[in-house]
Formats: sequence, C-alpha cells, structure tokens
Amino acid sequence: MASTDGVVLAVHDLGGDGSPALLCHATGFHGWVWSPLAAGLTGFRRWAPDLRGHGDSTAPEPLTMAWNGFADDVLAVVDALGLDRPVGIGHSKGGAALLLAEQRRPGTFAGLWLYEPVVFPTVRPVDLPEEHPLAVGALRRRDVFGSVEEAVDHFASKPPFDVLDPAVLRAYVEHGFVRAADGVALKCRPEVEAQVYRMGVTHDGFAHLGEVRCPTTVARGAVSGFGPAAVAERIAEALPQGRFVEYPDLGHFGPLEAPARLAAAVREAFGAATPSADPGAG
Repeated sequence: MASTDGVVLAVHDLGGDGSPALLCHATGFHGWVWSPLAAGLTGFRRWAPDLRGHGDSTAPEPLTMAWNGFADDVLAVVDALGLDRPVGIGHSKGGAALLLAEQRRPGTFAGLWLYEPVVFPTVRPVDLPEEHPLAVGALRRRDVFGSVEEAVDHFASKPPFDVLDPAVLRAYVEHGFVRAADGVALKCRPEVEAQVYRMGVTHDGFAHLGEVRCPTTVARGAVSGFGPAAVAERIAEALPQGRFVEYPDLGHFGPLEAPARLAAAVREAFGAATPSADPGAG
C-alpha cells in the first residue's frame, strides 16, 4: 500500500479475531518479529506493517528517514485497512511512530501500549553528536551471511540479539533477509538503519504529548545510561491518560525478549482477559 514520499508499504496479517490491533516495530526490525507476542493477543485482529526502509517496504528517495514519515506510514495503514479506532502496540521507534500518528490525527487510536518509545525532549542540532553511536554500529553490522542458519547462529551468540526469544530471532532472520549472490543479505540496509538513528532525536513528539488523549501505557525495562528507558516515566507523566509500568529484569528489547509475558501485560492494559496461545498468529 502507498504511503508518502513514494514509499510502498508491506503489511503482515498476524491473524486473530476481535478488536483491531496495529503492532509497530523498532528500528532495524520488521513486522514479523511481533508474531510470538501476537500469539498471546487473543481477542484482537492483528496487523504488523514493515515501516519505510524496513523489511519488504521501500525506502524514500532521497534517504532522509525523517520520523514524521513513520507517522505517515501508520496512518496510511490505518486508512488502507479501514481500521476503526484500533489499539496501537509499539516498540522503540514503533512506539514513537504511533504517538506521532495520534498527534497528527487525534482519535485515531482507542489506546496505546508502548515499550520504550523513542521520544526525547527536543534538542537543537548544535547539541547533537558528530555521529550517532548507534548509527556507527549499524554501518559496521555484518549484513551478508552464507545462509539463514548461519545468520541465526551469528545473532544468537552476539549482543544485543542474543537476548531475543528464539522464535523472535528466527522470525527476524527468516523474514528480514533476502537471497543474495553470496547467500542472504539484510533487507534493512545498514545505511537506512543508520539514517533512522541519526534522525531519531530531531522530531518534536515530546512537546506534543499533551495532545495524545487516548489511554496510553508506557513501559520500560532496566535503565542503563541515557536512552529511551530513562525518559519513559516522563513520557507517561506528560500524557493526559498516561500509565507507567516497569520491567527491571528486561532490557530495551523487552517485547522481543519475553513475548508471552508482555502479551499478557498488553491484554491487561487494554482490559482483555487472561491470554491463551493462538495458533492462528501466523
């Protein structure tokens, strides 16, 4: 489906019946990594897009990767699928995309559940480092492997991917790589991921949190240095119907580390009953 800037989006049907739910992924990932968590979201009809530049969705040209574009993607999916006040579930960049979309079009979502959304107080360009450390890491990341199994073994043994639930890691690799001359290559190109990180502190979502009127849970894992976890409580406090929860035994990849546990938390936040496994989660 079409978004802005000539972007064409892929959206994955994660199954289920009931109220619509839109699940938005973190930087460098794609919609299919939500499959294990979605299996616990009985009572919901689940959809997970690949946001621009990720998975099977195209990247804008020129490669700006301004984060307002991710809000465009969210709203494009809501409109194309005809979703009537879905709930939004987001991780990191995906959480920011949902907040930015709700700010752009208030009333789009019935409620939000966000794990460490990347929404920082606005900074001036002069305050930014010469190069974002996560961008540096993205550009250095190995992106070609001889096979899917080689990629799975590689990521399973190296942080930060070594904390992922095995089913999440398998989904990340199987749906996040494409066949290449030398084996398989990442669909989310390193230069795309790096540019997303560079732009992540430049949107003004924090300044407009008061415009997000729907009930919103903001969750975080352990706080280690300055990052999304460090500002999560401030985000919740700035939201008119914000609720803050903490999982100190998890890290920034919480929904990908403990998908069944956090599926139960999501259902509780939205007033759903105790979850059970759903074989229709795809």
